[in-house]
Amino acid sequence: MLAIKRLVTILVMVFVLLGLLLILVPSVRASAEGMFSSGPVGLYYALFIAGVVLLGLQLITENLDSVLLRREVATHAGKINELKAKLYDQQATQREREIQQRAGTGTTTLPPVVPAAPAYTTERAPDAEHPTFPQSDPGLVNAPLSQPNTIIHPSPQPDPNHRPAL
Repeated sequence: MLAIKRLVTILVMVFVLLGLLLILVPSVRASAEGMFSSGPVGLYYALFIAGVVLLGLQLITENLDSVLLRREVATHAGKINELKAKLYDQQATQREREIQQRAGTGTTTLPPVVPAAPAYTTERAPDAEHPTFPQSDPGLVNAPLSQPNTIIHPSPQPDPNHRPAL
């Protein structure tokens, strides 16, 4: 396909050069008109037919090349997807083997399971004075609402003269 495409491109270039030669050099035009018995009308009609044929050939070869390239890209994309699927399957079986080996030796190093966040409800907590929150650090304690944390100081009252900078 590539050879046909190159051949048509070369023919189009020769046709364009011939057309430029006929336009720019009057002696070449006069001798080319002498080859046809009908004069300049025959020359331009022959050039018109040759141009239409070359344009048609170029359109056909370009479209065929485009279709073949798209088909090739689709084939490669399919192969890539197959390889990805095989890789994913291999990784999944490898993970299963690792989990089975850990379970067989008795040592599990799986990450801790984080409980899902509870759904939002409008019910009051059973003990509003001592709320409990999920905490990841056991060193933190929940202080009752009547005794706020003494480390965090309340923010000072805003100064009426103080304006934020723009």
